[in-house]
Amino acid sequence: MSGLYLHIPFCKQACSYCDFYFVTRTEQKKNFVDALINEIKYYAGTPYAEETVKTIYIGGGTPSLLSPKELSAIFDAINDTFQLELQEVTLEMNPDDVTKEYLSSLHDLGVDRASMGVQSFNPELLSFMNRAHNREEALRCLELLSQSGFQTFTVDLIYGNPGQSLEQLQDDVETLLKFDPPHISAYSLTVEPRTRLGKQVELGRIEPPKDDEVADHFDLINQLFLEQGIHRYEVSNYSKSGHKAIHNSNYWQHENYLGLGPGAHSFWWDGKAMRWSNKKDLRAYLDGSTKTMTDQEALGNIELAEERIMMGLRTHKGIVIDEFEQRYDYQFQDDQLEYLNDKQKEEKVEMDSTVRLTNKGIKIADAIILDLITLHKH
Repeated sequence: MSGLYLHIPFCKQACSYCDFYFVTRTEQKKNFVDALINEIKYYAGTPYAEETVKTIYIGGGTPSLLSPKELSAIFDAINDTFQLELQEVTLEMNPDDVTKEYLSSLHDLGVDRASMGVQSFNPELLSFMNRAHNREEALRCLELLSQSGFQTFTVDLIYGNPGQSLEQLQDDVETLLKFDPPHISAYSLTVEPRTRLGKQVELGRIEPPKDDEVADHFDLINQLFLEQGIHRYEVSNYSKSGHKAIHNSNYWQHENYLGLGPGAHSFWWDGKAMRWSNKKDLRAYLDGSTKTMTDQEALGNIELAEERIMMGLRTHKGIVIDEFEQRYDYQFQDDQLEYLNDKQKEEKVEMDSTVRLTNKGIKIADAIILDLITLHKH
């Protein structure tokens, strides 16, 4: 099973917290689409095109800045190059780009999952994040989505913002739940160093919320979603039954995927495991996309096993201990098992043939994962 990730690097403006690769000048949009199609076609006849593609995820940047005609040309190239048995086709969009006609065009092209970057409905928070949309556009867009032909859609929210009260967060969540979303991604605000927010925090102009405040936000979100039958299946992802994100779930289980477009990452495990990425450089990409692969890295069993621990313990399924010996040639050592037993006594871990974090443990997932990995003596 494999997936395709397409990175569309254009944005109207820079969000204060974002450290993904993007450009705000869109005059190269047509040339970019041509270069992306060339990169897709480059894989024709290679072993990468022999494996059946199950999922396509178009992210960014802001993919909804592409027209239906541009997207149609991209899908035609994918169809000509790869063997498709599609289970899910996702496109990220911003509320200010969406019309009823645009959603209908996407649906006709085979996009069956819309990913809406709302982040908040609060005007002050939207301004703080430097989002391109306002509250009214977000509400209008969700109204259109809930009435559209999309069987599933997902909405992004960000909590743990500086100065954000529990009341403000509750208002955001309750506003969103009126639209009965099948899937929600709720992220705790992360301060990345090379962003505008990162610089403001570094200069002392903004103070991020304390850990216990963020934990209160997390608890509130979990409670409100659960009351609506929306269950957490990964630290930041919640869904109703039958609406989990297939593409993202495949990442967490080390399924193969190709990343196309500037800044996109790829992972391929066929005998040996490799990871690589495309340069974060639109100009270089337009000059010849197939020459922009960078950071090629061969991954050993230890690295793969540690990644699987990091990704698996963030999910409700957890990790299967036997899988590590069979797939990664990695054995849990006595110190690790003793640590997990201690965490089980503290009700942070549940352990049988599988290791899972409880609601108590998931709040400190990063710390538990780091401890567990560090205890393994290579």
